[in-house]
Amino acid sequence: MTSTDPLAPLAADRVIAVIRAAEIPDAAALCAALREGGIHWVEFTYTTPDLAGHLRRAAPEAGAGLGAGTVLTAAQAEQAIEAGARYLVTPGVRPAIAEAAAPAGIPVVMGALTPTEVARALDLEAAAVKIFPAHALGPRHFKDLGGPYPGTPLVASGGVNATNAAAFLAAGALAVCAGSDVVPPAAVAAADWRQITERAREFTAALG
Repeated sequence: MTSTDPLAPLAADRVIAVIRAAEIPDAAALCAALREGGIHWVEFTYTTPDLAGHLRRAAPEAGAGLGAGTVLTAAQAEQAIEAGARYLVTPGVRPAIAEAAAPAGIPVVMGALTPTEVARALDLEAAAVKIFPAHALGPRHFKDLGGPYPGTPLVASGGVNATNAAAFLAAGALAVCAGSDVVPPAAVAAADWRQITERAREFTAALG
């Protein structure tokens, strides 16, 4: 990953907060709370109602760190891009998402698990490959993938927490995804931004 790549800053920040909540009272305030705790990359997912609305409200605060996740269709990709998403994340290999994102110059973090799926994601010019679920094979899987795919930006997602995140990074992951350990749905729904800031701070501190 070079300094001109749109995801290059992720190599320094190392964390994407993944938001899965039935209710988000203030997406911009949520992003601000995470930023105060040291997390600048936020992925709002299509498992949340009114995703496009949340993206629009969060865009001024999140800037280049604003992403849309669990993107499964070209229509979703186009909607998210129009709403301000600066990158897209898929749970698996989705050629339609790559095709929809390319004309807009929007990078895709494409989901994969096996070496074959990583190759398919790279063939589709994914900006990074999200290994999901990361906990299934653990940090060693990232070392193993580094053999045939040296230099490939890999993101660990699924079952990553403050206890094991540093191990994934040490094994070669470019970044990790922080889920409910940092952004519990109940805290998001209650607009408990102070708790989320504290959780984000604890998570980033654990990375070393």
